[in-house]
Amino acid sequence: MISLSRIDSRLIHGQVIEAWLPHLRIQRVVVADDTAAKDDFARAAYELAMPEDVEVVLAPVDKLDFSALASDSVRTLVLFRDVPAAVAARAHGLPDGTLNLGNVHAGPGRVAVSRSVFLDDADTAALRHLAEGGMRVQLQSVPSESQRAL
Repeated sequence: MISLSRIDSRLIHGQVIEAWLPHLRIQRVVVADDTAAKDDFARAAYELAMPEDVEVVLAPVDKLDFSALASDSVRTLVLFRDVPAAVAARAHGLPDGTLNLGNVHAGPGRVAVSRSVFLDDADTAALRHLAEGGMRVQLQSVPSESQRAL
């Protein structure tokens, strides 16, 4: 089952490992990212950082079977690097559920919507489209922080 989908530019890092995994009792982390899937160094680092009892899957967005991930009994956290990856995943079968915005790096044309999330107009429009299509889009860096709708 997909417990949570999260956009986080850093993918696997301390907040994910120390806060989200125990909070959601995650058994599998799926990094849906075309770049990371091709990077053997990133794969090794992510696998070493993860607790031994948590499976790590790195794959390009278009190679993942989101329906299968949603229908099995393994508590899964799906991570995306950016908004376009989440949009692509939705087009490839990511079901309705919560899409958490945790960390989206600042950059040209981006404005702060929280302390750790910076969006441009295209990101905002895409997220609104996902929300209108059934996704629950929320801002929340860590579980102890209050959730806020976009």
